Amino acid sequence: MTIFRFRAVALVAAFGAASLLSATEGHDHEGSGGGMKDCPMAASMHSGKNSRAAGVTARGDAGMGFDHALTTHHFLLAADGGSIEVAANDPADAASRDQIRMHLTHIQKMFTAGDFSIPMFVHDTLPPGVTTMKRLAPAIQYRYEDRDQGGRVVISTTDPAAREAVQDFLRFQITDHQTGDPLSIATKNGASR
Repeated sequence: MTIFRFRAVALVAAFGAASLLSATEGHDHEGSGGGMKDCPMAASMHSGKNSRAAGVTARGDAGMGFDHALTTHHFLLAADGGSIEVAANDPADAASRDQIRMHLTHIQKMFTAGDFSIPMFVHDTLPPGVTTMKRLAPAIQYRYEDRDQGGRVVISTTDPAAREAVQDFLRFQITDHQTGDPLSIATKNGASR
């Protein structure tokens, strides 16, 4: 899938989510013709924190090209940066595995080129760290690796400011995707940083 088609799919999904949200506004959700009253996605889009999470998930499915419900994301911090890891939940799900690999290969190339448009689309904001990651691009390496059920992008640097930016970016991903991954790195003596 070309980056152009990838972005076109993302825009269609964003339009669909926006249409769903606007279709639920101002309608009688309780009456017999309640239209969207039985739609769980519409309900979650109107419920505060769940609204943000539903938007991230809907835009993420479109921007990444695979279903969050069929995959598991991890954003892990490391002493020299961190990694983005995605795996199909079912080892027999070759379609999700292949979509993950294609997406992460694109992410590695896009990030290397200073293009963070997909995370900006998925999160509907400029993630923390991106401005610094773009400015210090020559100091950051992005390496794609296949994994058994998906793949990962390893992000590494020796530059302290770049490392801090990468980790800010990954912490934001952990929080916004609600992955539950650690927000700090355990050191050898058990402390975290």
